[in-house]
Amino acid sequence: MSSTSSEANTTQIQLTRQWLEQVVIGLGLCPFAAQPLLENRVRIQVCDSTTELQLLEALHAELDWLDQQPDSELETTLLVLPNMLADFADYNQFLDQVDALLDEFAWHGKYQIASFHPHYCFAGVAPEAAENLTNRAPYPILHIIREDSLAVALAHVERPEDIPLQNIRRVNSLRLDEKHRLFPWIFPVA
Repeated sequence: MSSTSSEANTTQIQLTRQWLEQVVIGLGLCPFAAQPLLENRVRIQVCDSTTELQLLEALHAELDWLDQQPDSELETTLLVLPNMLADFADYNQFLDQVDALLDEFAWHGKYQIASFHPHYCFAGVAPEAAENLTNRAPYPILHIIREDSLAVALAHVERPEDIPLQNIRRVNSLRLDEKHRLFPWIFPVA
Protein backbone atom coordinates (compact mmCIF):
# COMPACT_ATOMS: atom_id res chain seq x y z
CA MET A 1 0.00 0.00 0.00
CA SER A 2 1.42 3.38 -0.96
CA SER A 3 1.79 6.15 1.61
CA THR A 4 -0.73 8.23 -0.36
CA SER A 5 -3.27 5.41 -0.10
CA SER A 6 -2.46 4.96 3.58
CA GLU A 7 -2.91 8.70 4.22
CA ALA A 8 -6.21 8.68 2.31
CA ASN A 9 -7.44 5.70 4.34
CA THR A 10 -6.47 7.45 7.58
CA THR A 11 -8.43 10.54 6.51
CA GLN A 12 -11.43 8.43 5.48
CA ILE A 13 -11.39 6.62 8.83
CA GLN A 14 -11.13 9.92 10.71
CA LEU A 15 -14.04 11.47 8.79
CA THR A 16 -16.15 8.36 9.31
CA ARG A 17 -15.36 8.27 13.03
CA GLN A 18 -16.15 11.99 13.31
CA TRP A 19 -19.53 11.36 11.61
CA LEU A 20 -20.18 8.41 13.94
CA GLU A 21 -19.31 10.44 17.05
CA GLN A 22 -20.96 13.74 16.12
CA VAL A 23 -23.96 12.66 14.04
CA VAL A 24 -24.93 9.08 14.90
CA ILE A 25 -24.04 9.28 18.60
CA GLY A 26 -24.01 13.05 19.09
CA LEU A 27 -27.54 13.48 17.74
CA GLY A 28 -28.71 10.29 19.42
CA LEU A 29 -29.72 8.67 16.11
CA CYS A 30 -28.68 5.24 17.39
CA PRO A 31 -29.33 4.82 21.11
CA PHE A 32 -26.98 1.85 21.36
CA ALA A 33 -23.94 3.00 19.32
CA ALA A 34 -22.06 4.87 22.03
CA GLN A 35 -21.13 1.94 24.27
CA PRO A 36 -19.42 -0.21 21.61
CA LEU A 37 -17.50 2.84 20.36
CA LEU A 38 -16.38 3.74 23.89
CA GLU A 39 -15.28 0.14 24.40
CA ASN A 40 -13.34 0.18 21.11
CA ARG A 41 -15.54 -2.59 19.66
CA VAL A 42 -16.33 -0.74 16.42
CA ARG A 43 -14.14 -1.42 13.42
CA ILE A 44 -13.95 1.15 10.63
CA GLN A 45 -12.48 -0.57 7.61
CA VAL A 46 -11.75 1.25 4.34
CA CYS A 47 -12.39 -0.90 1.29
CA ASP A 48 -10.34 0.17 -1.73
CA SER A 49 -12.36 -1.99 -4.15
CA THR A 50 -13.26 -0.49 -7.51
CA THR A 51 -15.56 -3.22 -8.86
CA GLU A 52 -18.67 -4.84 -7.46
CA LEU A 53 -17.04 -8.28 -7.51
CA GLN A 54 -14.08 -6.99 -5.49
CA LEU A 55 -16.46 -5.33 -3.07
CA LEU A 56 -18.50 -8.52 -2.61
CA GLU A 57 -15.26 -10.41 -1.94
CA ALA A 58 -14.17 -7.75 0.59
CA LEU A 59 -17.58 -7.84 2.27
CA HIS A 60 -17.44 -11.63 2.43
CA ALA A 61 -13.97 -11.48 3.97
CA GLU A 62 -15.13 -8.89 6.52
CA LEU A 63 -18.19 -10.96 7.47
CA ASP A 64 -16.02 -14.06 7.77
CA TRP A 65 -13.50 -12.16 9.90
CA LEU A 66 -16.26 -10.72 12.12
CA ASP A 67 -17.61 -14.25 12.49
CA GLN A 68 -14.29 -15.22 14.10
CA GLN A 69 -14.37 -12.37 16.65
CA PRO A 70 -16.38 -12.54 19.86
CA ASP A 71 -18.81 -9.64 20.24
CA SER A 72 -17.13 -8.83 23.55
CA GLU A 73 -14.09 -7.80 21.49
CA LEU A 74 -15.69 -6.56 18.28
CA GLU A 75 -19.32 -5.59 17.98
CA THR A 76 -19.63 -4.20 14.49
CA THR A 77 -17.85 -3.12 11.31
CA LEU A 78 -18.37 -0.08 9.14
CA LEU A 79 -17.06 -0.92 5.67
CA VAL A 80 -16.26 2.44 4.05
CA LEU A 81 -16.40 2.58 0.23
CA PRO A 82 -14.62 5.72 -0.98
CA ASN A 83 -13.90 4.51 -4.53
CA MET A 84 -17.24 3.28 -5.80
CA LEU A 85 -21.03 3.44 -5.64
CA ALA A 86 -20.96 7.24 -5.43
CA ASP A 87 -24.32 7.30 -7.22
CA PHE A 88 -27.04 6.49 -4.68
CA ALA A 89 -29.15 4.58 -7.21
CA ASP A 90 -26.17 2.31 -7.99
CA TYR A 91 -25.49 1.88 -4.27
CA ASN A 92 -29.12 1.06 -3.55
CA GLN A 93 -29.17 -1.51 -6.36
CA PHE A 94 -25.97 -3.08 -5.04
CA LEU A 95 -27.73 -3.78 -1.74
CA ASP A 96 -29.62 -6.57 -3.55
CA GLN A 97 -26.28 -8.29 -4.15
CA VAL A 98 -25.40 -7.78 -0.48
CA ASP A 99 -28.65 -9.52 0.52
CA ALA A 100 -27.87 -12.36 -1.90
CA LEU A 101 -24.41 -12.76 -0.32
CA LEU A 102 -25.95 -12.96 3.16
CA ASP A 103 -28.41 -15.59 1.90
CA GLU A 104 -25.79 -17.62 0.05
CA PHE A 105 -23.56 -17.99 3.11
CA ALA A 106 -26.40 -18.38 5.64
CA TRP A 107 -25.59 -15.07 7.34
CA HIS A 108 -29.19 -13.79 7.20
CA GLY A 109 -30.47 -13.83 10.75
CA LYS A 110 -26.92 -13.57 12.06
CA TYR A 111 -25.97 -10.24 10.45
CA GLN A 112 -27.78 -7.40 8.80
CA ILE A 113 -26.37 -4.57 6.75
CA ALA A 114 -27.39 -1.00 7.51
CA SER A 115 -26.86 1.41 4.64
CA PHE A 116 -25.42 4.91 4.72
CA HIS A 117 -24.53 7.15 1.78
CA PRO A 118 -23.68 10.82 1.15
CA HIS A 119 -26.79 11.11 -1.07
CA TYR A 120 -29.08 8.76 0.86
CA CYS A 121 -32.72 9.31 -0.02
CA PHE A 122 -35.63 7.39 1.47
CA ALA A 123 -38.23 6.12 -1.00
CA GLY A 124 -40.96 8.68 -1.55
CA VAL A 125 -38.96 11.46 0.11
CA ALA A 126 -37.58 14.52 -1.68
CA PRO A 127 -33.75 14.40 -1.92
CA GLU A 128 -33.43 17.73 -0.07
CA ALA A 129 -35.66 16.60 2.85
CA ALA A 130 -33.88 16.78 6.20
CA GLU A 131 -34.99 13.28 7.19
CA ASN A 132 -32.49 11.86 4.68
CA LEU A 133 -29.73 13.20 6.94
CA THR A 134 -30.36 10.29 9.32
CA ASN A 135 -28.63 7.99 6.81
CA ARG A 136 -26.19 10.40 5.17
CA ALA A 137 -22.52 9.72 5.79
CA PRO A 138 -19.34 11.15 4.26
CA TYR A 139 -18.88 7.99 2.12
CA PRO A 140 -20.98 5.04 1.03
CA ILE A 141 -20.90 2.65 4.00
CA LEU A 142 -22.03 -0.91 4.59
CA HIS A 143 -22.56 -1.27 8.34
CA ILE A 144 -22.41 -4.89 9.45
CA ILE A 145 -24.58 -5.42 12.53
CA ARG A 146 -24.82 -8.55 14.65
CA GLU A 147 -28.51 -9.51 14.86
CA ASP A 148 -28.17 -10.99 18.38
CA SER A 149 -26.54 -7.83 19.70
CA LEU A 150 -29.20 -5.68 18.06
CA ALA A 151 -31.96 -7.76 19.67
CA VAL A 152 -30.35 -7.37 23.10
CA ALA A 153 -29.92 -3.61 22.61
CA LEU A 154 -33.49 -3.15 21.40
CA ALA A 155 -34.81 -5.06 24.40
CA HIS A 156 -33.56 -2.21 26.59
CA VAL A 157 -35.17 0.53 24.47
CA GLU A 158 -38.71 1.53 25.26
CA ARG A 159 -40.72 1.66 22.01
CA PRO A 160 -37.89 0.95 19.53
CA GLU A 161 -40.40 1.42 16.71
CA ASP A 162 -40.34 5.15 17.56
CA ILE A 163 -36.60 5.52 16.86
CA PRO A 164 -36.97 6.46 13.15
CA LEU A 165 -39.58 9.14 13.90
CA GLN A 166 -37.47 10.52 16.77
CA ASN A 167 -34.48 10.65 14.41
CA ILE A 168 -36.49 12.53 11.79
CA ARG A 169 -37.64 15.04 14.41
CA ARG A 170 -34.06 15.48 15.59
CA VAL A 171 -32.58 16.21 12.15
CA ASN A 172 -35.55 18.42 11.26
CA SER A 173 -34.75 20.53 14.32
CA LEU A 174 -31.18 21.24 13.20
CA ARG A 175 -30.35 24.85 12.43
CA LEU A 176 -28.48 25.62 9.22
CA ASP A 177 -25.21 26.29 11.08
CA GLU A 178 -25.53 22.86 12.77
CA LYS A 179 -26.07 21.20 9.39
CA HIS A 180 -22.95 22.94 8.05
CA ARG A 181 -20.91 21.74 11.02
CA LEU A 182 -22.22 18.16 11.11
CA PHE A 183 -22.54 17.52 7.36
CA PRO A 184 -19.74 19.51 5.66
CA TRP A 185 -19.75 17.13 2.66
CA ILE A 186 -23.38 18.17 2.01
CA PHE A 187 -23.44 21.76 3.27
CA PRO A 188 -20.02 23.24 2.51
CA VAL A 189 -19.14 26.47 4.22
CA ALA A 190 -19.24 29.28 1.67
